[in-house]
Amino acid sequence: MNLPNALTLGRLALSGVLLVLLGVEEPGCATAAVLVFLAAAVTDWLDGRLARRTYGVTLLGQLLDPLADKVLIAAALVSLVELRLPDAGRGLVPAWVVVVILAREFLVTGLRILAGRSGRDISAESWGKHKTIGQMAAVVAILLGWAMYRDVLPRWCPSALGGWGLWLQRGALMLSVAAAVMTVVSGLQYLYRHRDLWGGANRGMNGQV
Repeated sequence: MNLPNALTLGRLALSGVLLVLLGVEEPGCATAAVLVFLAAAVTDWLDGRLARRTYGVTLLGQLLDPLADKVLIAAALVSLVELRLPDAGRGLVPAWVVVVILAREFLVTGLRILAGRSGRDISAESWGKHKTIGQMAAVVAILLGWAMYRDVLPRWCPSALGGWGLWLQRGALMLSVAAAVMTVVSGLQYLYRHRDLWGGANRGMNGQV
């Protein structure tokens, strides 16, 4: 296994660490979660750069890299659904946002399976890369806000907690919805560009009936 693939596996492991940190209410865990997510995001940039420039792109890397990205984002968003401010009726991120984002990923994965059966390689395109960057930026911003609420303000400025919590709830909603919209747009663009694969799948199924 080369270094880029090892970094990708490390990103998968960091996703598990992130889940644990966001599920623990001990002081400092929210701040540690931000650092873990940032470290995982850096590996996403670094493994691709090393694969393209030094080690070469491998089949294993093509499989693991998008999988690691999806697991990392899913781990963060599902955790944020569970994080609630006092007297809040829902988590920082609405559950429907997570469903929309995961549904897009399942559809694109299905399209890639169809492409593989047809002998075609449909790698990530610019919209998909922008989508991933947008998702990670939204998660980082929300995690930073949560770290301020959990670790920084209670110690240094407790009187600001109420106002910060209100802004955090609103900001997290806007950022997560924006990420969901970008995800849907990128998915629709991807599905439309490769719509011939869906037609081929339908003809194949009709021929088997």
